[in-house]
Amino acid sequence: MAQEPRKTTKTIKYAVVTGANKGIGFEICKQLASHGITVVLTARAEKRGLEAVEKLREYGFSDNIIFHQLNVMDPSINSLAEFIKSQFGRLDILSGPAPPNPPLEGAIMDSDALRALRGGDVVPGEAQINWNDMTQTYDLAVKCLETNYYGAKRSVEALLPLLQLSNSPRIVNVSSSMGKLNVQYLTLLSTQNSAFVYC
Repeated sequence: MAQEPRKTTKTIKYAVVTGANKGIGFEICKQLASHGITVVLTARAEKRGLEAVEKLREYGFSDNIIFHQLNVMDPSINSLAEFIKSQFGRLDILSGPAPPNPPLEGAIMDSDALRALRGGDVVPGEAQINWNDMTQTYDLAVKCLETNYYGAKRSVEALLPLLQLSNSPRIVNVSSSMGKLNVQYLTLLSTQNSAFVYC
């Protein structure tokens, strides 16, 4: 007697990626969508977020990419949680935050000099950042930690109840190894990244 083929139902997974309108966050959206996961791409600026969604749709991800505005420093995080609850009923993956751009957020330095180091005219090994020309202020430190550490913390707190409804929830926070470096003039960046590495 022949066996009937087993019917398999593929469970749709839902993901939120914060700060996803460019860079690492954008690529995470692309990779998740390529695996059939429904992705909520978030960004502070609605225009940039919608442009990122359109770009992903050009890659062929039209059915599983959604935009929702999110600024982790204001109540929009609660709006996002309500949206996910009403649209999907649960959340399977939370990915964020991508490292700040520029990478030295929380410090003031000559941006033209930094751009020159990234340019093609620089001879490798000869480029130098003048760390003495960099300043860090209390206000920038507060903004850096408020956005990049506490913002991520608030996101997890707001979305955790929805993640707990998943059979296999995942929280993935992206950071860098800068938190492990002892660089005198990068204390803000190191502090912020250490918070992710060690908390």
